[in-house]
Amino acid sequence: MHRFIIWLARVTAILGGFVLMVLVAMTTLSIIGRTLSKMFHSDFAMSSFGSLSQWIIDLGVGEINGNYELLEAGVAFAIFSFFPICQLYNEHATVDVFTSGMSPKALRILRAFWEVVLSVTIIFITWRLYEGMQRYIGNGETTLFLQMPLWWSYAASFTAASVACIIAAYCAIMRVGEAATGRAILPEK
Repeated sequence: MHRFIIWLARVTAILGGFVLMVLVAMTTLSIIGRTLSKMFHSDFAMSSFGSLSQWIIDLGVGEINGNYELLEAGVAFAIFSFFPICQLYNEHATVDVFTSGMSPKALRILRAFWEVVLSVTIIFITWRLYEGMQRYIGNGETTLFLQMPLWWSYAASFTAASVACIIAAYCAIMRVGEAATGRAILPEK
């Protein structure tokens, strides 16, 4: 089971990373296209480059249509895709000022408590994502430029969040087990 959980968390993070790389490339190309479009539409370019400028304009060089919509959906998916790996390796941001002097047993109990709280929170967020997805499936709302159904974005995020729920529940059970037995079960940083 532990190997499957590690594999699931890693695959989800890799998918999120791939989506993020595609989004960075798309945003970069969109900015370059918008800049070239503005440049070749200028009076200077029209008078200096003439037909070349008009040819580039006719090609339709410009901002990628709907890039903001894709960016919004993709970043949400990527965020939810990184939750499982952060959860598994206990890599969420922490402030250890007050806990640095605690005993190992007290730290295990505290870690188990917060793992359960975080798991409940992730499950709650996933439930709300599901409810939002159902609402958008029902009303048929789409994005402005691409006319992409909004529920698609919710479905992608819900899928990644569902994996986060599985990993979070597993980690909570393991952390409670660590607190009860006094030995490490999950991988550390």
